Amino acid sequence: MKKQLLHTPDGVRDIYNGECKQKLVLQEKLGEVMTGFGYDRIETPIFEFLRVLGDEADGVSDRDLYKFFDKEGNTLVLRPDFTPSIARCAAKYYTEAQSPVKLCYMGNTFMNSSSYQGRLKETTQCGAELIGDSTLEGDAEILAMVVEALKASGLVEFQISVGHAALFAELTKEAGFSDYQKEDLAELLNNKNFFGVEELLDCISISEQLTELFGLLQKFDVSTEDLKAAIMESKDYPAIHKALSELLELTEMLQVYGISKYISLELGIVPTHPYYTGIIFKGYTFGTGEAIVKGGRYDKLISRFGKDTPAIGFAIVVDQLLNALHRQKIMIPTTNQTELVLFTKEMREQAITYAIHQRSQKTPVKLLMVSEDQLDAWVDDGTYCSVIRLK
Repeated sequence: MKKQLLHTPDGVRDIYNGECKQKLVLQEKLGEVMTGFGYDRIETPIFEFLRVLGDEADGVSDRDLYKFFDKEGNTLVLRPDFTPSIARCAAKYYTEAQSPVKLCYMGNTFMNSSSYQGRLKETTQCGAELIGDSTLEGDAEILAMVVEALKASGLVEFQISVGHAALFAELTKEAGFSDYQKEDLAELLNNKNFFGVEELLDCISISEQLTELFGLLQKFDVSTEDLKAAIMESKDYPAIHKALSELLELTEMLQVYGISKYISLELGIVPTHPYYTGIIFKGYTFGTGEAIVKGGRYDKLISRFGKDTPAIGFAIVVDQLLNALHRQKIMIPTTNQTELVLFTKEMREQAITYAIHQRSQKTPVKLLMVSEDQLDAWVDDGTYCSVIRLK
């Protein structure tokens, strides 16, 4: 029974000592990038009403939520995602905003995923939301901020795969896919099973133009030439034509930001949330099979809360990023300025006085009362910037 008390529940873990210091430094670096782009910090409750966070239309299964009840019998939910909470805040507090609202956040999210998936059920997310801006300039700014944040973390090699939510929806609509066929295609694309995609398309009678356009979904990095050719091919399909044209213009703006080498067009990305309406993206690096950043445009979500306004945002999964940095042996520099003051009982007053003075000078001090023998035998193992003995 006592051994059981030492264990954490499945899907959560303790973070301590050096790793905890590194995580805090990493979070600070990420936050500095976002505030540097002019985004203001916001904090939302760790739990909300079920109707705010648990709408299945948001792509979150009710089974994956941590639910409980308040005294009035309302169903409450630990947040699985920040976006709905910030959408609620935007509708409540920024109804009269004349210019786009830029918000950033840092906090933990909770997903009651199956244990066999091997994922953490509690993760820290750092992200930003640009509300009230429907332009491609806003899309480019968000992607630039993602790249700068990942660079600030210490990552050197990473890739942001960019797609468009309208492509999957409109292509399957024009091809007359059933819901069952859409699910099959989404699963095949998510698993990068392009042979399976070919087999599925072979069983469906579609035009040569659509066949060519579906081919875009099977490429990891669509070139500018391929994109321009697809734009010409899609003139009979206005929504598809518009999405591809937006992506082309976006790539031109990303060149101005100087981040093109970190961006690849992967048009087969399937939206993780049904509320995505425009560009969608995922960021990957070595050392983790999961995306370290996800985001996209969601122009209709906030209207659910009574404010019809466009928005785009992203979330960096700090735990995944930290894990990738460790596996790539990229060190997060942490400074240790703590002094250890060893003192005997007779020197207690002097030790306290010294600690008060040092702390007033912003120097961390740890006090430890020891015996005379311990005082002389103490070995400095490098844990502290200095060890001071008072006797």
